[in-house]
Amino acid sequence: MGHPKSSSVIGFIQRGIRTTLVEPDPFAIALIRSAFGGMDHVTLHTCALCDEAGAVELCQRAGSTFVATLEATPALVNDRAHLEQPELFTAEAKRFDAIDDGGIDLLSIDIEGGEWFVLKHMVSRPAVVSVETHGGIYINPYLAEIRGWMVENRYVLWYLDGSDSVFVREGTVALSLWDRMALIWTRGYLVARFWKKKVNRGFKGLFGVRTWPELFKPKSQ
Repeated sequence: MGHPKSSSVIGFIQRGIRTTLVEPDPFAIALIRSAFGGMDHVTLHTCALCDEAGAVELCQRAGSTFVATLEATPALVNDRAHLEQPELFTAEAKRFDAIDDGGIDLLSIDIEGGEWFVLKHMVSRPAVVSVETHGGIYINPYLAEIRGWMVENRYVLWYLDGSDSVFVREGTVALSLWDRMALIWTRGYLVARFWKKKVNRGFKGLFGVRTWPELFKPKSQ
């Protein structure tokens, strides 16, 4: 979840909507408990979400906490971060199906490159799913799997912003002409921004980043 004040779900919490939070970083956990402790409608899981249960090594870099073994994260790609021993810590890892009771209506996944493992083991089929898929020259390393899951489970892309792709289940939201035009414009903007940043780096293929951002290619549902 990160810092409570900047969380995308704080509005739901303030309105008394049942909310499940997941956070492995001890500092952020303390902030969350201070902000939301005592609220019966808020459940906090102090763990990392991974492909397997057990223990996992994480890196905490500024406002970003990510699994140390991931091949690409926003911090590694955009900030050229290198793992430093003082930033590493170990946390409990769980699969998402261990905490998903099947009743999630809206899901926001922003775990710095590990989003696919949440979808892979999800029990619920929320009406809306927001996934961090891109940003700068970063492209989620599991983008193909994420897109495939969305198609298989009958989700369509609703809109994009600077870092996230927001999907809705077919029939949940009727995409307006404005929605479709906004998607075309945003795709174009993100592609242009991607290449501008790549050129500014001076060479292509930095840290194995793909040279064509597949995210922004229109794909039939």
